[in-house]
Amino acid sequence: MKKIFMVISILIAIFSNSYAQADFNINGFLKTDNRMLTDDNSFTWNENQLGLKFEGSYSGNYHLYSEVRLRGFNFPEVSQTADLQGKDNIYKWGLEFREAYLDLYQFGLEDLDVRIGRQILSWGTADKLNPTGNICPEDLEDVFNFGEQSGVNSVLATYYLGDFTFSGVYVPAFTPAVLPSGIYVSALFEPMELPPGMTLRKYGDKIILPEQKFTESSQAAFKVGTNLFDYDLSFSYYYGRDDLPLLNKVIIFPVDTLGTVDVTAEMIYPKMQVIGTDFAGSFLDVGIWGEAAITIPDEVEMQTIVGDSTTISIALKDDPYCKFVLGGDYTFKNGIYLNTQYLHGFVHERGNDSLNDYLTFRFEKKFFNDELKIVPIGGAVSVTDWDDYENNYGLVLNPELSFFPYDNIEMILGAYILDGKGSNMFSNLKDNDEVYFKAKVSF
Repeated sequence: MKKIFMVISILIAIFSNSYAQADFNINGFLKTDNRMLTDDNSFTWNENQLGLKFEGSYSGNYHLYSEVRLRGFNFPEVSQTADLQGKDNIYKWGLEFREAYLDLYQFGLEDLDVRIGRQILSWGTADKLNPTGNICPEDLEDVFNFGEQSGVNSVLATYYLGDFTFSGVYVPAFTPAVLPSGIYVSALFEPMELPPGMTLRKYGDKIILPEQKFTESSQAAFKVGTNLFDYDLSFSYYYGRDDLPLLNKVIIFPVDTLGTVDVTAEMIYPKMQVIGTDFAGSFLDVGIWGEAAITIPDEVEMQTIVGDSTTISIALKDDPYCKFVLGGDYTFKNGIYLNTQYLHGFVHERGNDSLNDYLTFRFEKKFFNDELKIVPIGGAVSVTDWDDYENNYGLVLNPELSFFPYDNIEMILGAYILDGKGSNMFSNLKDNDEVYFKAKVSF
C-alpha cells in the first residue's frame, strides 16, 4: 500500500514541478459500486476507485497525459488467523495505469502528429460495441460494462491531408483481454462437454501466449477518415491477434475403468486480419451510425487426445466472417432520449455459424432541472436461432434511477434482470438477477 501511494505522490510531484512552465491540471473522480443477488442477498461486487488524470501542454509543441486508478476491489479472503496478520488479505488494493502517453505535434512534418506510450485507441462510431476496434484488448471483468478496453503500449502517427486523416498504429507486444470474474464467466464461455460415458474428476487449463517476437506478438493498424456530406466516414485495416483465447487442444487422461477422467485444455490466441468501415452523422435530427468489420482468421486445428488416440478437427476455419452494428439516437420534444443499436456478432463470437443477433435499447428522461434521471426501459435482447427463437433467446433489463444532489455528484440505483432459453450470454446468467448502488463524484 505504501508503494502505491509513493507512486501517486511521485507522479503529482513530477507534474507539479512543471506547473510554472506549462498549462497543467489534475482532475479525477471517486466512485463506489456495490451489487447484490436478489435471490439470496449475496453480495457479488464490492468496488471503490480513485481515478486521477494528469495533463499538461508545453509551449504548444507537445502534450502529456496520464490516468491512474487506485482501486479497492472484491471481498476479504480469510481462512485462518495468519490471514488476519496484515491487510493484504482483508483489503484488496491495486494500482492500474490506464494511460500514460506523450503527444508530439508537427513532428518532423507540419501536418504530422505522433503519440507514444500507453494509450486506449477506440476506433469505430457505434456506441460502446465496436467490431472495428481491435487494437486494444477488451476489459470484460464487468461483463455488463460493454465497450471497456485496456490500454496498450504503442505508437500512433496521424497525418492530416486536406479533408483526410491518415492514422497508423504499431503495438510491439500482445496483451490479452481481461475475462469476466466470478459468476459472470459463464456469460461468454460454455462448460466443456465430455464424450458420453465419461465423468470429470479434475480439470486444468493452460494459456499459451504468443512469443514476444516481432513476427508473433506485434500488431499494426491503419485508418483513413474523412467527412462527406456531413457524415464522418473511415476505412481501417488491422493485423494482429484475437485477444480472447481459443481452445485448440484437449487431453483426456483415463483415471479408472469406470470412465473417470482428468482433463487438461490448451488455449491460444489466433492471428487475424480485420477490414473495417464506419460512418456517423444525422438524418432529420436523428443521430445515426454504423460500422462493419470483415474478419479473416488464420485456421486453427483442434486436437483431442484420449490415451494414445489423437483426433484432429478444425477449431476455427479460415473463412471470412462479418460483424456489424447499426444504431441511432433521438431526443423527443418531451425530453425523452432513445438510444438503440442492432448488432450482428458479439465480441466473443467467431465464425459465420457462431454470430448471433443483439438489440440494445435505452429510454431515459430527466426531471427537476436534470437533478433526477429515470431509465424505465434499458437493456438488450439476443437471438441465437431465428427458426426457433422462442427457445433460443436472451434478455437483460437494466432499469436505473439516477440522482444528482449537487454539481458533479451522481448516485445510481439500478438492477440487472436476466432471462432466456437455450445457450446464450444472457440466459446463461438468468439465475443471477442483481440490484446495485453506485455513487460517483468528479473533480
